[in-house]
Amino acid sequence: MKCSLMRWTAGLALLMLLAALLVVRLGGVAAADDKGKADKATPNQLTDAEKKAGWKLLFDGKTLDGWHNFKKDDVKPGWKVVDGTLACVDPKNAGDIVTADKFDWFELSIEYNISEAGNSGIMFHVTNDGNAIWATGPEIQLEDNVKAKDPERCGWMYALYKPEIDPKTNKPIDTTKPVGEWNHIRLVVAAPPAKSWVEVNGVKYYDFVWNSDDFKERVSKSKFKDMKNFAKFDSGFIGLQGDHGSIAFRNIKLRPIKAEEKKESK
Repeated sequence: MKCSLMRWTAGLALLMLLAALLVVRLGGVAAADDKGKADKATPNQLTDAEKKAGWKLLFDGKTLDGWHNFKKDDVKPGWKVVDGTLACVDPKNAGDIVTADKFDWFELSIEYNISEAGNSGIMFHVTNDGNAIWATGPEIQLEDNVKAKDPERCGWMYALYKPEIDPKTNKPIDTTKPVGEWNHIRLVVAAPPAKSWVEVNGVKYYDFVWNSDDFKERVSKSKFKDMKNFAKFDSGFIGLQGDHGSIAFRNIKLRPIKAEEKKESK
């Protein structure tokens, strides 16, 4: 009897030890998971490092503050804040929107999620001197590269610049993700003679020098050649196209670049 009691007591002690070890292990996993969640950047917010570097939020994830329709004072109902995104939910009643402020030299970081066969764009150096948003500001095309009808593909500067040929596909470089997934655009517009450039999902598509001889020559051979105010301004609004399809934007961040800053592409 005494021997059985000792064995039972030893067994119970062993079970308690194993239980304690399991609790510690699970606690460690939970702590690691919590740390992983904490390390992920919260959408539509600036990190301490971004604030220190001078980044600004152009969309707060909650309101349409800081945006208005081109040449209007308000925003049409086709644009909504949906689940923390700036969304064009009704292209027939949305139109193109622009920022309240103008910017000259800057680095823009923006994420988008486009609808099937969708078509949109990001314009820069937009002014009120044209009848349409694209009549003054160059456009970085956004679209579903699989089903959209426009031959100008995502990330291209409309009718002006496009990436080099990918030897694997024999087509221009395409790093876009499928419809339904978030894509990231990085646009750097620097004061000449510094280079500006466009990246899609971390891959540089091309660079250009704002209003250089090469830039002007390309404009002269494009559909914009007869638009007297196209790409003529060193400052303007950031614009988002909202009349060609549904699209959502988030994490719209901008960092002003000083004209004398020497910032080179990767």
